[in-house]
Amino acid sequence: MSACSISLGIDKPAAATRVVVAMSGGVDSSVTAALLSEQGYDVVGITLQLYDHGAALAKRGACCAGQDIYDARRVAERLGFPHYVLDYESRFRDAVMQDFADSYLRGETPIPCVNCNQTVKFRDLLATARDLGADCLATGHYVQRIMGEGGAELHRAADPRRDQSYFLFATTREQLDFLRFPLGGLLKDQVRAEAERLGLAVADKPDSQDICFVPQGSYAAVVQKLRPGAADPGDIVHIDGRVLGRHKGIIHYTVGQRRGLGIGGEEEPLFVVRLDPEARRVVVGPKAGLARDSVRLRGLNWLPAEAPAPEGRKVAVKLRSVSEPAPATLYAHPGGTAEVVLETPQFGISPGQAAVCYDGDRVLGGGWIAAAETRLAA
Repeated sequence: MSACSISLGIDKPAAATRVVVAMSGGVDSSVTAALLSEQGYDVVGITLQLYDHGAALAKRGACCAGQDIYDARRVAERLGFPHYVLDYESRFRDAVMQDFADSYLRGETPIPCVNCNQTVKFRDLLATARDLGADCLATGHYVQRIMGEGGAELHRAADPRRDQSYFLFATTREQLDFLRFPLGGLLKDQVRAEAERLGLAVADKPDSQDICFVPQGSYAAVVQKLRPGAADPGDIVHIDGRVLGRHKGIIHYTVGQRRGLGIGGEEEPLFVVRLDPEARRVVVGPKAGLARDSVRLRGLNWLPAEAPAPEGRKVAVKLRSVSEPAPATLYAHPGGTAEVVLETPQFGISPGQAAVCYDGDRVLGGGWIAAAETRLAA
């Protein structure tokens, strides 16, 4: 099998081009570093220690755990490029874990991986890469950076099953100028094959599934540890006002949830329609009660050089990482806020998630969902 050719779009010989590679210890970032090294680039691998290293050693199958640090080091040693482990534990705790806990207390459903990319990785690590004299920072994300008339653009990955563009919506234009995503044009099977060809020990390593600081997926236990009292009980209330039961803390629920409510006797299935953290109430109702056609955003990040038109910009908006984009119009407002008006009501829109706007395969940007409402009567 022949090697994949990678072009970084930098007008320098490969040997004179320093590339810092963010290495999580998984197959994707390992192949990224290995391919660049094979093509003669001056590669420097960096792995971030994001939480207690002693505890991390016992946790496998998640990004930036102790075993993963070891795996990243082995790849670097085998290929002969320098590798450093940076202790970002305090930064990660302050920027990601604390916000994760507070988000649940506000009745939201957070996405800590986006927050990590937005702060620790694409802000702090990028600054470190510049300090090391790097020409760019490369990662193993499945997303494409394509040069357009107005500069670098962010596009979906060639492999739709692996596309991670939703999680990178907060990448700024300045960051995108410095970032490279060498795997964006490859399929996952090709990446696995490259790992085999290169003789990497991580070739068969499973992809990480969990949030790195959430053991066995028990996010509620993490929130309770960070915020004692977060799981105080309260009422489960129907949208018609009836109290149907008790819950063990709103942190165990998310908008759109159907299973695990612990209530029965109703003629139609019930879903979590709204969370009321101040009253400690979980509000449930039929699926129709979830329909929303207006989404208010905060922290809007817009990648094109031209701002959205005052009369609105037609977009396709993705409201969850697993949902299909829906046609909508984006109205940007002062202060980084915006409203997305959907052409067809959508169900299960949860505050704390991201609304990511696309034009075809191009990522236009997006923001954090602050609230979802019904704008027009049916």
